[in-house]
Amino acid sequence: ALTAGLRRGELFALRWRDLDLDNETMRIAGTLLADGTIAAPKTAKSRRGIALTPIAIEAIKRRRIIQMEDQLLAGERWSNEENLVFTNLRGKAINPSNFSSRNFRELLEKSGIRRIRFHDLRHSTASLLLSLNVHPKIVQELLGHSQISITLDTYSHVLPSLQEEALGKLGRLLETVS
Repeated sequence: ALTAGLRRGELFALRWRDLDLDNETMRIAGTLLADGTIAAPKTAKSRRGIALTPIAIEAIKRRRIIQMEDQLLAGERWSNEENLVFTNLRGKAINPSNFSSRNFRELLEKSGIRRIRFHDLRHSTASLLLSLNVHPKIVQELLGHSQISITLDTYSHVLPSLQEEALGKLGRLLETVS
């Protein structure tokens, strides 16, 4: 979620066929609803391809091993009809709301990270990218926002420091010219 700015439902709707580890990409093709069904994205921009970071690729490979172990332990009780990447111990879809209220809080505590909402991972991705001077259009595409204004309005708190940095660069450039 943090490495790609995914929404919770997008993460839990990932199917193994959505991942191309050879080309280091994934495809966001839906969102997992509370009832376990996968809904099509609301907008065309939400359906998107995303490059995978090396840390994400390693995590996905580890997830595959864990899922195969879970499948062996579950035996006949295993049921992963959608071929989801993230499942419970019996191959069923993970309820996104339950994950946030139970598992995610436990993960944060074990990691020594203060309590945040799962969606804050998405905000962190965007804020970090913008602070690294990644063009807002790229951040918009990564997050699947339908309009650049959504990205700019939501993450405008990051922009003042970027503005100061940009004006500093402009000032240095103009000093060399004069």
